[in-house]
Amino acid sequence: MAKKPETPLPPYFNLDPEAAAAKLGELVDTARFAKAAAFAGRGRDDLAKRGYAPDGRKRLRSFSTWEVCRYLIPVAPAHLRRVLNKHPDLPQGEGASGSRWFTLEDVLKLRDHFAEEGISTKEYRPYRPEGLPAKVVAVANFKGGVGKTSTAAHLAMSAALDGYKVLVVDLDSQGSMTSIMGGQVADEWQTVFPLLARDYAEAVESENKVRAASGSDPIPLDETLTEAREVSLRNVVQKTHWPNIDLIGAQLNLYWAEFQIPVWRMGLRNWALWDALTNALDQGGALDDYDIVLLDTPPALGYLTINALAAADILMVPLGASFLEFDSTGRFFDMLYSTFASIEDGENAGRRRAGLPEMKFEWDVVRALITRFDASQQTDLANVIQAYFGDMMNAYRQDYTAMVGQAGESVSGIYEADYRNFNRDTYVRGREVFDRTYAEFKELLIGSWWRDQQMQQAEAQTEESEDGQTQTA
Repeated sequence: MAKKPETPLPPYFNLDPEAAAAKLGELVDTARFAKAAAFAGRGRDDLAKRGYAPDGRKRLRSFSTWEVCRYLIPVAPAHLRRVLNKHPDLPQGEGASGSRWFTLEDVLKLRDHFAEEGISTKEYRPYRPEGLPAKVVAVANFKGGVGKTSTAAHLAMSAALDGYKVLVVDLDSQGSMTSIMGGQVADEWQTVFPLLARDYAEAVESENKVRAASGSDPIPLDETLTEAREVSLRNVVQKTHWPNIDLIGAQLNLYWAEFQIPVWRMGLRNWALWDALTNALDQGGALDDYDIVLLDTPPALGYLTINALAAADILMVPLGASFLEFDSTGRFFDMLYSTFASIEDGENAGRRRAGLPEMKFEWDVVRALITRFDASQQTDLANVIQAYFGDMMNAYRQDYTAMVGQAGESVSGIYEADYRNFNRDTYVRGREVFDRTYAEFKELLIGSWWRDQQMQQAEAQTEESEDGQTQTA
């Protein structure tokens, strides 16, 4: 009778300590980190340039007639060709008449034409009420790897393809969003850092006027704060390869803000540090120049994230359909409550003593969004998460597809991927992942604008009524 072969032991048994020690190499000192960082930096640059043109810059691809008519402008291909023949002054695209390719600049011009000359019942331009400011959107969660940057990037690209003008603000010192957008950031002075420093410097100057009137010593402004006084939002905004997406980028030195902001706060206790970014966007004209300001936050509830959340009208919270990410997101909401309730309590105590109206943080809408979803394995847990978060959850779960993974390898979004590199059905399915996410986001966006418009009109009617009563009296 043949002897039954023994089951091999697991690989962690019978390891030789001496052989293991031989594999360790020399002791690691701090200089080794610098060497590893240099190698990683070189590799990062090489990989990032996979999506770049030979001149080292990113270029947005052109869009075929099929894409234009299916995804960008609601017209039939035959009708588009007739319009182009009738109006030779319009962008005609590149290539043969049956297979033309249009830049996004071309598409925007064509969209404007159809908005003026097309059927009134079709949406050639996205809804955007006049006289109202841009909506500020923060994508945040303090757990890393949940798809914050990917979600933020694709929302920005979706909105741009839809015709909105977008400002993307990268608040993560890792700079992943900056890489996707092809941004070049030399140091922290090309990030939001000087805008935050300027806000503090202006608060110090206001305080010093009060101190001068009372004969007290002023708070000094160091070289950093003096230099920041000369920086405006437009100084740090850069163009991207998307004609209607601008960027305020990030790089490693931005992390210094997490240490500097509390130091400034200690120097001037009445400085509202959480409003620094809000003030920068408002005073810098971003709320007038753009339709959407999209904030990509670091994976931590630090001072940069607090500024982003305080500035936001809409908060999107990505998470995966796993217990750990659900648990972490619940704790994130708990920390949001603790942080902002604490700010409200502290500020309102002083406001009540001074007879001033109390402050209150409010957001138009907050939605958690399941990303990297695998329906074959995660449906049950996703249903549980949906039940507990209730109306704070997006209905659509963002599937992970091969196309999403391939786009990530070239440091690009799926909207930058050429569909000719995929099977047509694969492209359609991959694009639908973010199209459906954007559709839900757009519904939140236009709904909040519409509500603002109704409130504005109601306030105007109330003022007119009160003026009429005053004149009658």
